[in-house]
Amino acid sequence: MTVETKVALTEQDVHSYSVKVNEADWMADFRTNALAKVEQLPMPKPDKTKIDKWNFTEFPVHAVESSLYAALSELPEEARAIVDADEQKNIYVQHNNTPAYLSLSEELKVQGVIMTDIFTASREHSELVKKYYMTDGVNVDENKLTALHAALMNGGVFVYIPKNVVVEKPLQVLFLHDNDEASLFNHVLLVAEANSKVTYVENYLSTVDEAKGLANIISEVFAGDNAQITYGAVDVLAKGFTTYVNRRGVASRDSRIDWALGLMNDSDTISENITQLIGNGSHCDMKTVVVGRGKQKQNFTTEIVHFGLDTEGFILKHGVMLDESSAIFNGIGRIAKGATRSNAVQESRVLMFSEKARGDANPILLIDEDDVTAGHAASVGRVDPLQLFYLMSRGISKHEAERLVVHGFLAPVVSKLPIEGVKKQLTEVIERKVR
Repeated sequence: MTVETKVALTEQDVHSYSVKVNEADWMADFRTNALAKVEQLPMPKPDKTKIDKWNFTEFPVHAVESSLYAALSELPEEARAIVDADEQKNIYVQHNNTPAYLSLSEELKVQGVIMTDIFTASREHSELVKKYYMTDGVNVDENKLTALHAALMNGGVFVYIPKNVVVEKPLQVLFLHDNDEASLFNHVLLVAEANSKVTYVENYLSTVDEAKGLANIISEVFAGDNAQITYGAVDVLAKGFTTYVNRRGVASRDSRIDWALGLMNDSDTISENITQLIGNGSHCDMKTVVVGRGKQKQNFTTEIVHFGLDTEGFILKHGVMLDESSAIFNGIGRIAKGATRSNAVQESRVLMFSEKARGDANPILLIDEDDVTAGHAASVGRVDPLQLFYLMSRGISKHEAERLVVHGFLAPVVSKLPIEGVKKQLTEVIERKVR
C-alpha cells in the first residue's frame, strides 16, 4: 500500500464532526484550514527509515462513540491495574474517542488548575488554548501528518497550571483503546506558568490484539519561567496501527522539562521527542526505553535544541530488539549560535536478541557555538553468549536467562524514571513482551 495524499474526509465531514463534539468555532476553522493544506505538504522524512509504503491516511472510521465511566472501578481489569482508584483523585480517562471520566480535586480547582478534554477546553478556555495550540510547539505546516492531525483531531486533554502553583501529586491521563476500528488523533496541551510545578503521567493502553485504525498523536508542553514539568508516558498500542507520535517541549528561563518515556507499542511507529531550550538556564532530561518485537519497524528521534545561555540537555535511551523487529535511534544535540556555556550530552544503547533483529543508534551533535560542552556515546550489539552461558550454567533456562538480560539491560534507564507508577507499569509491560 502506498501513501495516499488524498484524505477520505471532506471539509463538510470535518465541520460536521466539529459541531458534533461541540468545540469552539475557532477550532472548526482551524480544522478546515489545516485540511486544505494536507495534499500540498510533504511527508516527514525520518532518517534511515522508508515510510513511502506505510499507511498514514486510510482508516475505517474517524471516531467511535464509547461508554462513559461513573467510577474508576468500572474500568476494565487491564486499565484498573495502572490506576489507583483509592488514591488517584486527579485523573482524566478517554475511552477510544470519548471523554469518559474526569476527576479533579477541589483543592486544585480553587488554585486555578485546569484539566479537561480538549473539546471543552476550546470552548471554556478559548484564549488560553488558542495561544498555545499548534503555534510555538508543533506547527500545522510542518508536514502532511501534522496538518492531518490538526484537521482530524478527535481527542486529547488540556492541562493548565497557574503561576506559583505546585501540584504535589501526579496528574494522570489514560487513553483506553478497546475498539479495533478506532483511530487516535489525540492532542495533549500542557502549560505550566512561571514558578509552577507538575508531574503528568500518560498511559496509552490497547486491549485489542490488533487494530485497523491510525494513531496520529501530538503533545505540546510549555514550561514558563522557573517552572518544572515531569512528563511520564507508557505507550502500549496494538499491532496493526500505523503510529506517528510527536511530543514537543518549549522551556523558558530557568525552567525544566523532564521526559520519562516507555515506548512499548506493537505497531509500526515514527516517534519524535523534541525540546527547545529557549530561555537562559533552562534544562531538559530525556529518558526513553523501547522494546520491539515481531516484525514491527520503528524510528525514534530525540532532540534537544539549545537557544538560551547556560542550558543543559541530557538524552538517555536503551532499546531491545526481539524477533524480526528493527529500529533506528536518532539522538540529536543541537546548540545554536549564541547559546554559550550550553551542555549537550547523550547516550544510546541497543541490544539485539536474534539474528533477524536490527537496531541502529545514530548520535548527532550539531554545534554552532564555541564555548560549550558536548558529548555522546552509542553502542549496538547482540546478546553476549557468555552472559547467557553463565546464567544457564546456574540451572536457569535459556528463555529465563534472556528475560533476565533484558531487564538488566533496561534497568539503568527504568530505575532512573522519576515516577513510580510509570516505572511499575513499564516493568510489567517489559515482562509481558519477553515472556
